[in-house]
Amino acid sequence: MAKLRVGITIGDPSGIGPEVTRKAMRKIKGLADFLVIGDARVWNKVTGVEFLDLANIDKRHFQFGKITAEYGRASIQYLDKALDLIENKRIDCLVTCPISKEAINKAGFNFSGHTEYFAGRCKADNPVMMLLNDRLRFSLVTRHIPLKSVSDEIESGGLKRTILLSHKALKDWFGVSAPRFIVAGVNPHASDNGVIGKEEVRTIIPLLKGLKRQGIFIDGPIGADTAIAAAAHKKYDCVIAMYHDQALIPLKLLGNASGVNLTIGLPFIRTSPLHGTAFDIAGKNLASEDSLISAIKLAIKCTLNQKKA
Repeated sequence: MAKLRVGITIGDPSGIGPEVTRKAMRKIKGLADFLVIGDARVWNKVTGVEFLDLANIDKRHFQFGKITAEYGRASIQYLDKALDLIENKRIDCLVTCPISKEAINKAGFNFSGHTEYFAGRCKADNPVMMLLNDRLRFSLVTRHIPLKSVSDEIESGGLKRTILLSHKALKDWFGVSAPRFIVAGVNPHASDNGVIGKEEVRTIIPLLKGLKRQGIFIDGPIGADTAIAAAAHKKYDCVIAMYHDQALIPLKLLGNASGVNLTIGLPFIRTSPLHGTAFDIAGKNLASEDSLISAIKLAIKCTLNQKKA
């Protein structure tokens, strides 16, 4: 069987993406055929790894750790090239190193992250962000939005979409035959039956009853602390988190090195490491490649399972 062809974008060229990609390639060469997409001026070539040079950085003034429109624009161009390669079946899946939301907005791209950009380019209807490490999986009902907007998204169908897409992904990509879900409440103590907020009683509980009738194994809503503890003890396969930090804080506490961001709902498998651009240490050879290696391995695993499904 031919090896999978994995595309890797280096992210913001001024961040740690080029460094962690270079380090990862030294450790996992042979696991797949890799194509790194970026600018060769900020990349020390690794023997045996194909590099697609877009040459879109002014080498005369380049500096690591800088937030500029030029670097934001370059990181988007890497993504556009990767999507072209996906569409033309030149790569099977995609792993993306971190971009800077500030830099891409400086460049005129009004997106809050990779997920939103891919959704727009691929015309995907609200893909889901699944965040995971060696101990936990979370699917997020909301991503990069203000906390005050979370309730509106839950009530407009975001919760149901998140559960159904996650259920299919766990079966098709992870080989979980009967996924078990636990839903974290949006309010403290899952509102204590409506005493602290109304989202659970008004929206979440009725929705979960309907999904149970469809045969989905799902418990909750319960307080996020209790839900996460139960999942960490393997009583559930995935926690449904209502907002970004509800998932990110326990994930980074319990296993940042193995953390991965997986996008569900795109026409291809896309993963990324759990960390950001880390401009403060970029170019200093201090960044760990562990999360990127986990992202690459997960992309390969999910793509192989997808092909079998």
